[in-house]
Amino acid sequence: MKAIVAERGQVTIPKKIRDRLGITAKTVLEFQENNGKIIVSKSKQEDPITKVIGCLKIEKNTDQIISELRDSE
Repeated sequence: MKAIVAERGQVTIPKKIRDRLGITAKTVLEFQENNGKIIVSKSKQEDPITKVIGCLKIEKNTDQIISELRDSE
């Protein structure tokens, strides 16, 4: 498959490839150059929010925390 580089360096990835690889808007891609070839792959970068969900263990619910904060004022 071929694509033309636009004036600003943009290239449209053919729909067949986007669909097959699950590339959608906001998908992060990585570019590498190897012996005159450009290699494009989906980034394995994880959503930063997903990484931290559940990392804090809190024994109290929100109401208890707010109540304690108000009592300490």
